[in-house]
Amino acid sequence: MENLWTYFVSSLTGYISYLGDQVMHPAWNNFFYWIIGLSLLVWALEIIMPWRKGQAPLRKDFWLDAWWMMFNFFLFTALGYGAVSDVVTYALRSGVTAITGITNFAWIDASQLPTWAQFAVLFVVVDFIKWNVHRWLHASPRLWEFHKLHHSVEQMGFAAHMRYHWMENVVYNAVLYVPLAFFGFGATDFFAMHIFSTLIGHLNHANIILPLGPLKYILNSPQMHIWHHAHDLPPGRKSVNYGITLSVWDWLFGQAYIPSDGRDIKLGFDGVEQYPHSFVTQNIEPFVALVKRGKEHGAAS
Repeated sequence: MENLWTYFVSSLTGYISYLGDQVMHPAWNNFFYWIIGLSLLVWALEIIMPWRKGQAPLRKDFWLDAWWMMFNFFLFTALGYGAVSDVVTYALRSGVTAITGITNFAWIDASQLPTWAQFAVLFVVVDFIKWNVHRWLHASPRLWEFHKLHHSVEQMGFAAHMRYHWMENVVYNAVLYVPLAFFGFGATDFFAMHIFSTLIGHLNHANIILPLGPLKYILNSPQMHIWHHAHDLPPGRKSVNYGITLSVWDWLFGQAYIPSDGRDIKLGFDGVEQYPHSFVTQNIEPFVALVKRGKEHGAAS
């Protein structure tokens, strides 16, 4: 246990140092400034060529979403969750090694592939896993209470991409770790993939029109993703268009739904107007809802 605590402290201080270095030293491989730059670029597109022309550039809850973006990308992911996941990874690897003697977990050595192939394999595998997790977030009543935060957006804009509860990071990364442990991917691969995925995610939530032509069957778009946030869904459907970066999974598995361009549809869910509008209460709301759900279930039984 002492070793795990020492490892946690070491990881936490390492991430704090890393984040400080990122902020203080702009560079081409600097994740912090890549995120800032991509956000400003997509925001500029919203201002220059807005899809919903009556929507203000500083739309409803813009600054709240901007804070969620900074919190989820850096404060929680890099500092808190990053250090915790390092400890969990270390403990799992140590335990499996002690029991089985296995030290190399990369069953498929992707590092032997060309760089472009490494990126392609990593990107497709991660996106398909995320697509399935995303469906799970809608299918599970308990997980939906956390994912509901993302669907509380009433005016779509690029920063809405990052309005999600930190518990989603826990779920996504917990599911992603095991299959990705079988590949020998390096940090550079994850960096490139994350930057690309962030750009597509920003664009999918942005107040812009992005005609893709035949590429709509491969890549997600604002005109497709807006229907995922639609208040009114087809009868019997939990949601539609679960694609994160790729749309191909929705087309392949019958989840694609684009009845019109969706520019002015109502967003959210029943009761979205009463959903909390502050960072603190939005953090707490899923736990409050789960406690209430538990009490109602206990009373019914």
